[in-house]
Amino acid sequence: MRRLCLTAAVVLALTPALALASGACPPGLPPQIKCGGPDMADITAGTYKLDDSHAGIIAQVPHIGYSRSIFRFDKLAGTLDWDPVDLSKAKLNVTVETASIATNVPGFAAKIAGDEMLKSKAFPTATFVSDGFRRTDATHGKVDGQFTLMGKTTPLTFNVALVGAGAGFGHPRLGVTATTSLKPTDYGLAPMFGAAIDLVIDVEFEKTS
Repeated sequence: MRRLCLTAAVVLALTPALALASGACPPGLPPQIKCGGPDMADITAGTYKLDDSHAGIIAQVPHIGYSRSIFRFDKLAGTLDWDPVDLSKAKLNVTVETASIATNVPGFAAKIAGDEMLKSKAFPTATFVSDGFRRTDATHGKVDGQFTLMGKTTPLTFNVALVGAGAGFGHPRLGVTATTSLKPTDYGLAPMFGAAIDLVIDVEFEKTS
């Protein structure tokens, strides 16, 4: 009997998560809002615009061997041209305002954006322009491209996981998590940043055409 009760409790606890995973919305949302699900077939061909209200970049930076400090960039813009039949026609362009960095260390964000580090006045944006998409399974893939920071451009590959796709708020919408690592010295950043900076990007795109 106890085991039956525990099983029932687990099922009830998981029900909202299972509903979201299948694309069903939780109770209480307006009917015009359609929740997404992890199905690539719901990403139809067309042009998508990055939704800057649902986007952010986390930079995980080594902190002198003790931890990984967390910085966040909030101002992004971009477009995705998607062709599910021919991935060679898919294109992604994203721009990040480097001065939009935030950190919980008082006054440190301004220092990072300043002339000692990111030089945001001289180089106000970082950009990524794709040159190839590769599927690895039903909901994962890789995006190869060129990343430019502080005037220096190098190849960079993102590992991308589909979070959800669906009808959205009146227009088709998709959301992904993308991760990669970059070497600070490739872009002229000080060695104090360590051997690698990990980037975690969570972003939604809405179809415009």
